[in-house]
Amino acid sequence: MFLRNAWYVAAWDAEVTHALMSVTILGEPVVLYRREDGTPVALEDACPHRKLPLSMGRLIGDHVECGYHGLTFDCEGACVRAPGSPRIPPAAKVRSYPLAERYGLLWIWMGNAEDADASTIVQIDEWGDPAWGVNRGDAMTVACHYLYVTDNLLDPSHVAWVHPSSFGNAACEAEPLKTEVAADGVTVSRWMHDVDVAPFYAQFVRFEGRCDRKQHYEVRFPSHAIIKAIFTPAGTGGDDAPLHPDVFLMNSYNFMTPVDDSNTRYYWFQTRNFAPDDEQVSRQFDADVRHAFEEDRVVLTAVHAGMKNARTPNIDLAIDAGPLRFRRALAQMIEREQQAPVYVVSRQRAGH
Repeated sequence: MFLRNAWYVAAWDAEVTHALMSVTILGEPVVLYRREDGTPVALEDACPHRKLPLSMGRLIGDHVECGYHGLTFDCEGACVRAPGSPRIPPAAKVRSYPLAERYGLLWIWMGNAEDADASTIVQIDEWGDPAWGVNRGDAMTVACHYLYVTDNLLDPSHVAWVHPSSFGNAACEAEPLKTEVAADGVTVSRWMHDVDVAPFYAQFVRFEGRCDRKQHYEVRFPSHAIIKAIFTPAGTGGDDAPLHPDVFLMNSYNFMTPVDDSNTRYYWFQTRNFAPDDEQVSRQFDADVRHAFEEDRVVLTAVHAGMKNARTPNIDLAIDAGPLRFRRALAQMIEREQQAPVYVVSRQRAGH
């Protein structure tokens, strides 16, 4: 069901402080906190004695004390105190997870700790570029399986019906899609020529009149989406054409973390090639994007419920080629991982 040897977003970095924070990732309970020096820590959120969540205990310095009988664990998951026991039991330990911080997010590796390589986290080339603005984004929990979200993010066509007042318009209804499969994911894209600018973007583009628009929907394994929006004056767009001086570029980064098989934690932010220091533009982006994603949440929650309780088989359409190819490739990766030796608990941590 889940690819474990992969990086997932555990939280916004500002959410994790010198206090115990409980999250569930891939069905596993995890407790997050920061050491007194600010280094983030992730441990299995279950005392090995009676499985009380460690998040119900307390921090003593950098150690976590269980709130039931006082077993205390260090940042690597080793028990350092067992009140009432003549010695610390050998099995008194909890799993420690590798962590890394990138782009204002705290990332967690859920598989073999020895394989955790922070350099494989998605690279955002424009991050830190003063010419690009950043909308810091938000997060929401969607009551659906995470693959319904990846389906949605490999589906440019849905914006015509789900987001007609923001990301979509009639131009998005029928233009054919191009699907490309790579080692790290699947991309669905298309150019639409000489069309109206969609409502959300019309307030920000720097040219008048109609446009050429590219929708680039890319989802990388296991569940990270990069949505690129390109708007350029009509007659100037194309993959082989140089960028027009007034081109509008927006890259939306979307990170889906499965909570379990029925819930997904969805994190996002955007970068843009204009108004890098304009906080009013960022606030407008944040509000409008949040509204559009709320529209997605309503649909995806209903899709999950409908598919779970289906009385007749569902069908697939030509527009589903990208999502279906992503699902097949990911399923093969999960199958290969499950056939490999079972991962072992390790105290090794990835670099921060």
